[in-house]
Amino acid sequence: MTFWKSPMHDIRFIREHPDAFDRGLSRRGLTPQAQRLIALDEKRRAAILALETAQARRNAASKEIGKAKKAKNEERAKGLLIEVAALKESLPLLEAEEKKATAELNDALAAIPNLPQDDVPDGKDASDNVERHHFGAKRNYAFAPKQHFDLGEALGQMDFEIAAKLSGARFVVLKRDLARLERALEQFMLDVHTSEPHNYTEVAPPLLVRPEAMFGTAQLPKFAEDQFLATTLFDQDKFWTDYEAARETQFEEFRRRKVSPATIASEALKRQREWVNKAYSFQEYARSMWLIPTAEVPLTNLVRESILDEAELPMRFTAGTPCFRAEAGAAGKDTRGMIRQHQFNKVELVSITTPEQSKDEHGRMLACAEEVLKRLELHYRVMTLSTGDMGFPSQKTYDIEVWLPGQGAYREISSCSNCGEFQARRMNARYRTKESRQVRHVHTLNGSGVAVGRALIAVMEIYQQEDGAIAVPEALGPYMGGIKKIEKQ
Repeated sequence: MTFWKSPMHDIRFIREHPDAFDRGLSRRGLTPQAQRLIALDEKRRAAILALETAQARRNAASKEIGKAKKAKNEERAKGLLIEVAALKESLPLLEAEEKKATAELNDALAAIPNLPQDDVPDGKDASDNVERHHFGAKRNYAFAPKQHFDLGEALGQMDFEIAAKLSGARFVVLKRDLARLERALEQFMLDVHTSEPHNYTEVAPPLLVRPEAMFGTAQLPKFAEDQFLATTLFDQDKFWTDYEAARETQFEEFRRRKVSPATIASEALKRQREWVNKAYSFQEYARSMWLIPTAEVPLTNLVRESILDEAELPMRFTAGTPCFRAEAGAAGKDTRGMIRQHQFNKVELVSITTPEQSKDEHGRMLACAEEVLKRLELHYRVMTLSTGDMGFPSQKTYDIEVWLPGQGAYREISSCSNCGEFQARRMNARYRTKESRQVRHVHTLNGSGVAVGRALIAVMEIYQQEDGAIAVPEALGPYMGGIKKIEKQ
């Protein structure tokens, strides 16, 4: 089902700069699309013109009928009536053609990713990413560092077996001090981001969203298989609206037939039972919503279908939420441990800016995410992603990769992306400029500030002791109630 209205790329830009558009796609490893999109747009514009021409002629002919009748020109009036009738009959077909042509263009645009900024390094995949800078250094251990799952299971506070009984693979149950450590990490991150100088506004958003919200941030339609869909038994709002309308129609019939009150009561009860059965039998009352894969979805969509004032920008939001991902393409990857879970917690950062602010805001957001890791004294590096490794809606992305001594590898813990106006077009999110009062699309940015589960993994592996205990980082002391070391109990 197509549920989007706004074009995802500026078709006027594509018409005026087809070569530049195709060069951007080529840098992403995609074939040229400009001429195909222009052809679809021409078809759409022709359909709109045909519809508008027919509507204009119908309106003009309708006025001419009155004039012809006033002039007692019956032959002329008769001919015009025939013409108007024919135009009215053709309009639904022309409207259908216009909708079909618009949907074809929007469907094509919806499948095309954002174009990379000029300074993004070209490449095919993650091997072509470029290190921007790093913080700290790898620690030396007098023993062989263990991975987080070995540490957690030995402590008796990380249980994958019971989680599998509850929910299947890629879930975990944390207990006692490890559960508290995860909670402490999220609270610590939110306190960092909502205080000076970060000053993000904390939001507690819904975890279930409409498909329009998922489309706005580009999880749909291309990445539907990576999402979780939640379905209720039936849509109660629609059910009761339909029920009340049917009941009113029935009562009108009773009044017309002058049915006795006893019969009305009996028939009404019978009809109510029929409608309850209908709710359980008809799929039309099923209602589906999407579980958020990241708080980026509800936070960014806070400005959907709105026109902001430039003085309100930049807006900065943060939220700590559970996140849900199907990991459909991750078969065989990170099957042990907490690296790749179906459910995990994450603190998200979202900024809404003007086009002029977004570049500086990107660097600011990255610094905010880094501050969390600096205070936890975790060694990490920042990578500028190549064109072949960037996400679908991103113009430019920085990944923060934390060092995990147990794995002996860097793993992503945060991804900060500037999406330009790509998501704003999908959401129809705009602002009015101060000077000219011109309406323009906002720019949107998002980043992890940071992934709580992966921060837990990093703390466990970095702060592990030879006896298997986990030292608590100094920054988390106030959140752990005086616990300085996590040990087996």
